[in-house]
Amino acid sequence: MSSQDSPLSLGTDSISKLLLRYALPAIIAQVAASLYNIVDSIFVGQGVGPLAITGLALTMPMMNLSAAFGAMVGAGSAALTSIRLGQGNKAAAENILGNVVLLNVVLGLVIMIFGLVYIDDLLFFFGASEQTLPYAREYMRIILYGNVVTHLFHGLNNMLRVAGYPNKAMTITLISVLMNAVLDAIFILWLKWGIAGSAWATVLSQCVSLVLLFSHFMGKDSFLRFRREGFRFHWDLIKGITTIGMAPFMIQSCACVVVILVNTTLQTYGGDLSIGAYGIANRVAFLFTMVVLGFTQGMQPIVGYNYGARKYDRALKAMWQTVGWSVATTTLGFLICEIFPYQVVGLFVSEDGSGDATALIEASARGLRTLVLMLPIVGFNIVAGNFFQHIGKPKRAILLSVARQMLFIVPLLLLLPPKYGVDGVWYSIPIADFVSTALAGVLLAMQIRKLRQNPSSEVSI
Repeated sequence: MSSQDSPLSLGTDSISKLLLRYALPAIIAQVAASLYNIVDSIFVGQGVGPLAITGLALTMPMMNLSAAFGAMVGAGSAALTSIRLGQGNKAAAENILGNVVLLNVVLGLVIMIFGLVYIDDLLFFFGASEQTLPYAREYMRIILYGNVVTHLFHGLNNMLRVAGYPNKAMTITLISVLMNAVLDAIFILWLKWGIAGSAWATVLSQCVSLVLLFSHFMGKDSFLRFRREGFRFHWDLIKGITTIGMAPFMIQSCACVVVILVNTTLQTYGGDLSIGAYGIANRVAFLFTMVVLGFTQGMQPIVGYNYGARKYDRALKAMWQTVGWSVATTTLGFLICEIFPYQVVGLFVSEDGSGDATALIEASARGLRTLVLMLPIVGFNIVAGNFFQHIGKPKRAILLSVARQMLFIVPLLLLLPPKYGVDGVWYSIPIADFVSTALAGVLLAMQIRKLRQNPSSEVSI
């Protein structure tokens, strides 16, 4: 590893150069990761049909629940690793690496078994109908078989990035996404495996990337390596990982609750195709938020290292530069979705003269324009929440995530649809985005004041 890529440069190099070095690969990796769902939806919509799109959308709550545990381990371990490296404790960082493997295997197996045992009950609870259940069941069963692989892939890729290899982490993610797209085309369009082909493409492509990750961390040239002592449960590190990772866990868990409520409410007021429309619109908006998450991932090792080294001005500078880039990105997404909604939706479903296709296109375009109304300010909200997580302040990060999902979106979903129907579901989300962003601004201002007025009270992790 070159000296430029060493984590030690995080405390000395230019913040702009560091953000470019770390954020660009992370953005590409995050966008590529989001393309898993987008590419799957495009091939399923074009190659299987509108109801299959709905079936795919119905699996999202289970995917969010699995991702919640993965995010807890991945984000928590990445943040703690950056702080430990900033403190000069490489041995602890390598023990974290081993515990990432152990935790992801255990959690992946538990979720797989639970999901397979209760698969039909879960899907009906998520809003499935007799027409959409077969599609959702077929897809989710295969994804659950590969759940351990998915957890390990995302967890180790996070560790690869914070260990000083952002370009390699990006490359491995791109390999997985490209393989997924190629296998989607082969399995769905050529072999006619239907929605199952999409699931197998995802699992197999992640298996290949996981092999590459294990090869890296077993290599002698890696800055952080697998060591025997790391492969036992270090309960002090696990406590730190889960404490810091609780914020993204709560975000994903609350997202699971929200998606379930959205799906069931849309089923009540709009039917199967309304759920499919939400699945399409949500994936499009998620693409732009994934770019912002790429910025925050690039920010994470810089903020974590400099916070651990008590260089608070550098940590804050990295945060504010990330805010600027993120808001610009979400504003661009807002303009694209408002001006070209039909063109965007047309990527997922084609007008074939059938009533289902026409209804899905109209519902998706209308919903997309509503969903992104507050997208420009969402960029600030995401960066603020991640900043708290990266400096080991999980309570405020958790408050922001829970407030948006449970204190704002859920009550709105209960109040607006009875009066406004499907429109009430769509408008609940931008209203919640506006209120939660205002709260994020207040909490961030309080934290910045504390860093500047009483810096000696910080870094107690």
